[in-house]
Amino acid sequence: MSTANAKQHYDLLAGHLGHLTEDQQKKFTTFKDNLAKAKLCTVEIPPDVRASHDDATILRFLRARRFDPDKAQKQFATTEEWRRKQDIDRLYATFDAEEFEHAKHFYPRWTGRRDKHGVPVYVFRLASLDSPMQKELNAIPVERRYQRIVALWEFMSRFTLPLCGALPHHCPNDTDEAPSPPNPTPISTVTSIIDLENVSLETLHRIAVVNAPGFFPTVWNWIKVWFDEGTRNKVFVLGNDPGPQLRTFIAPQDLPRTYGGELDFNFGDEPVLDDAARAVLGEQGVPKGPIVFANGYVTNSRVPGQDNENADMISNHTQGSASTR
Repeated sequence: MSTANAKQHYDLLAGHLGHLTEDQQKKFTTFKDNLAKAKLCTVEIPPDVRASHDDATILRFLRARRFDPDKAQKQFATTEEWRRKQDIDRLYATFDAEEFEHAKHFYPRWTGRRDKHGVPVYVFRLASLDSPMQKELNAIPVERRYQRIVALWEFMSRFTLPLCGALPHHCPNDTDEAPSPPNPTPISTVTSIIDLENVSLETLHRIAVVNAPGFFPTVWNWIKVWFDEGTRNKVFVLGNDPGPQLRTFIAPQDLPRTYGGELDFNFGDEPVLDDAARAVLGEQGVPKGPIVFANGYVTNSRVPGQDNENADMISNHTQGSASTR
């Protein structure tokens, strides 16, 4: 594994909006044009026609295929066909709110905080999936488990990432003292802390493996050769004192105490929002159920093809206060 010092010089935002090389920008433009010509996406035509996909989402496909527009288009088309067949938009919009909230206990959870670059920090503690929880999870039909994972992914991509992108944040080369740029880089990745304590063994921004058993670094050294350098530089394998390393990219007040920070958060807790997020969502915190953050508003997810004019508006980012209608 690369040393911490070497990783400090790796640009985690390489290939992201605002950080494209001239060649990457040309390929991104070509990719978007090709998708529009193939009628795989809708290009924004103000004021009446809105884009079907934001640039950050489209660029994610291009990064995944190392900026090969043809390969990226094939993956994009395959993904869109899968979403159509699985009716993902309807699945998310109609997912039972109580089941949705319960499903969060089995998978990585957002702490409500962000790292020093504004990226949401997720925690997953494998030991929390004890025998009773495993038994409960195994009792759920495989197809429904799959749908739960899809719904939680949609929650991350439709709510958590755009919300964090709308909050003030800095790029790695910015100084903490400088004001947040007027058009900061969109947030399209997460930082994950994977806790392996008492466990035997392209949305990735960083993964910190903490409380790793003694053999794990050796295993990682075996398997890391199969990953490209970009991926290797995003993975930190830490022991039972992860605090010093984690605090290099997560501020102490945003890092759970369990991992060397000052935040009172345990896996299974509801997100503990910072002041900026509370200013958007209000003191009630993250609304329950499948929700969306877009254009400065939090709303309930909408069912495709239905009249959604009366869909609930949960909060108004532009006014910085909670509101409903």
